[in-house]
Amino acid sequence: MNDPLFDRTDVLVLQHLNEDGPGYLGQWLDEQGLRWQVLCAEAGEVYPASVKGFQGLAVLGGAWSANDDRPTLRQAEALIREADALGIPVLGHCLGGQLMARAFGGRVQTLEQPEIGWLPIRHNSSDAARVWLGEQTDATVYQWHHDSFVELPPGAELIASSPACAHQAFVLRQHLAMQFHIEITPQKIGDWMAHPGDTYPALVQRHLDSVQGPQAIADGTTRYQSGSEALAWRIYETWRSRWR
Repeated sequence: MNDPLFDRTDVLVLQHLNEDGPGYLGQWLDEQGLRWQVLCAEAGEVYPASVKGFQGLAVLGGAWSANDDRPTLRQAEALIREADALGIPVLGHCLGGQLMARAFGGRVQTLEQPEIGWLPIRHNSSDAARVWLGEQTDATVYQWHHDSFVELPPGAELIASSPACAHQAFVLRQHLAMQFHIEITPQKIGDWMAHPGDTYPALVQRHLDSVQGPQAIADGTTRYQSGSEALAWRIYETWRSRWR
């Protein structure tokens, strides 16, 4: 790459929408003293033509569907495939995980039930699950999605599920795709809850077991945020251990 900014950067973070920034991922990268650059499609920032020279690639979430006909989504998928070819570990958060599934030959579609709020996941105790998610099989993580990767890419290993979403996380070679928002922070939650969308109140009433109301989310943030950050730290450290 010829851009001197990218030449001195360890990690590229692809952001799709203005309100879905790096959150705790950015905090962790700063705490490690790593050099990173985030580019936001909605803000008009142009994704690079190549990820060559980076150590890691992280792809964030957003309210768009991975199946939307948007050039930046297809470009993100192309960069994910190139990262795989170059041996660069990719980490996908929610929409980012869905784009990883599509990029590697999986399928994304809308589920019968959305998931919004602090909800449980369980990993399957495989070697890969314990490496990425730890020995404890159960965790409570933050969710905000209706779509998910319903068919995994060839060769991918499912490592976590939830009652409403059979595919919460998969591993493929050096990569991890997650349906949940492990990068979540109280500030991000506050921003999202300030503008939750017109359909949110109806979803709360229609899906009592998988969509939480504002007070339940606020209470869950107090209870589960520290555990989420501890799990995020483990996931990010495992991702970093795969950098060349």
